[in-house]
Amino acid sequence: MKEIVSTISSKGQVTIPVEVRRRLGLSTNDKIAFVLEDDGEVKLAVPHYPTVASLRGAAGSLPVPVPWPEMRDAAREERLAAKLSRES
Repeated sequence: MKEIVSTISSKGQVTIPVEVRRRLGLSTNDKIAFVLEDDGEVKLAVPHYPTVASLRGAAGSLPVPVPWPEMRDAAREERLAAKLSRES
């Protein structure tokens, strides 16, 4: 086991050391999870989204609601365009 020390700023911010970021595969704007174990241990982890409901808000929001059929059609068009560009 290796211990790496970091300092907490007056705003409660911590710089995650590069070795820890590399180990977790983190880069700028990634999210991290603080996992509080029942035995009092605290771990850092890359967050996992086990259900579709847990993804709510993860991608932000649209300025105007888009009806589902319109969203589905846009996704189909995007997939088709990507497929055609790969085949070219």
